[in-house]
Amino acid sequence: MQIIAFLYYLLHDLSDITSFSGKNKLGLILGSVLGGAVLIILVVAFIVCRYKNEHKGCLFFQSRNKFSDPSSNYDYEGGSNYGVPVFSYTELEEATSKFDSSRELGDGGFGTVYYGKLKDGREVAVKRLYEHNCKRMEQFKNEIEILTRLRHRNLVTLFGCTPKHSRELLLVYEYISNGTVADHLHGDRAKDGFLAWPIRMNIAVETACALAYLHASDIIHRDVKTSNILLDENCCVKVADFGLSRLFPNDATHVSTAPQGTAGYVDPEYHECYQLTNKSDVYSFGVVLVELISSMPAVDITRHRHEINLANLAMKKIQKCAFDELIDPSLGFTSDAEVRRMTTSVAELAFQCLQLEKDFRPSMDEVLETLKHIQRADDIKDDKIKEKIVNETEATSENVPPSPALDNVVLLKKRQIPPSPISVTEKWLSSCGSSSISG
Repeated sequence: MQIIAFLYYLLHDLSDITSFSGKNKLGLILGSVLGGAVLIILVVAFIVCRYKNEHKGCLFFQSRNKFSDPSSNYDYEGGSNYGVPVFSYTELEEATSKFDSSRELGDGGFGTVYYGKLKDGREVAVKRLYEHNCKRMEQFKNEIEILTRLRHRNLVTLFGCTPKHSRELLLVYEYISNGTVADHLHGDRAKDGFLAWPIRMNIAVETACALAYLHASDIIHRDVKTSNILLDENCCVKVADFGLSRLFPNDATHVSTAPQGTAGYVDPEYHECYQLTNKSDVYSFGVVLVELISSMPAVDITRHRHEINLANLAMKKIQKCAFDELIDPSLGFTSDAEVRRMTTSVAELAFQCLQLEKDFRPSMDEVLETLKHIQRADDIKDDKIKEKIVNETEATSENVPPSPALDNVVLLKKRQIPPSPISVTEKWLSSCGSSSISG
């Protein structure tokens, strides 16, 4: 409007100029043109500045969308290949026979995993993240960041990923041939006798070892479950799927974040209070322990409504010392005293891990040490030594009247004290401070 008004007055002035003559007429014309040009430049500059201010938020939003779009050319954190070997989409498409359904190894909440064979002969597992997953870039980066900084025999190895320009987000792992623990306990590969108790005991120890290593590295897995525990050809453990994992500052007691994980495994305190700690992994591992001794799934809607969650079922059975109602009979619970001792001890350890309050749960280091102690059968050796001492004492005291002290020793030795969950309700002291972090 300002420009139109100016042109109107300019034309009006020019009509009056005709009454002047010579130099006066020329001076008036030049002055009017120059003044008009300056005014037009100022008006245009004003309009441009106003437009930029109004669209600043939109431009910022677009830049964020570009960051989260894997098909964009945005180079996050300055790294074009994220610090790991890069595979082209075409190479992985060929390795998996164009992601043929017959090559599927598993299907989770964030993507599908396919079997593949590279040109150099390596067998790989290729995770293809779902396109509709709004957090796929975050999970993609998360797995790369964590797995490139860790090295442990019981963690899956990341071989590489697709580049930033790839049409899809693909992660390439070592191929683990024997499926998941869930497959063998209550899935497609479940067979009587394949996962005998010694193998299950070893799975518990190696998984605990991997989780203790993660916690020592200030990382919380956040999705510990039997379907994320892989087995190689020797039934050695490889813990996988770090898409939900979080770095945990060592000077904080918890991270405030929305609960994530898998139903049946999520720490109730984390779910209720939105406070993630390494004890959340301990709770999930407690569910894994119960699965190992019972062969039952973590969630089963065919069970009684109060026992749909395996954790609830296990707590009730263990509190009543009804181990025979919980432990899989095919493991030899009733026929093998050693299996009965070990499975009962693992059940009591699971009881500790499944405490509702995190401060009552042991740390993963404590869990690992307890499992190693159970596996070594130190208590059996100690019992045999004590029994030998008692027998020798009885043999040398046949003609001596029994003393009250000796009677007590023999009585205690012959009496089998049933395992009680009461002893595991003592509060485990936590070395954490009082600070926290939100994220």
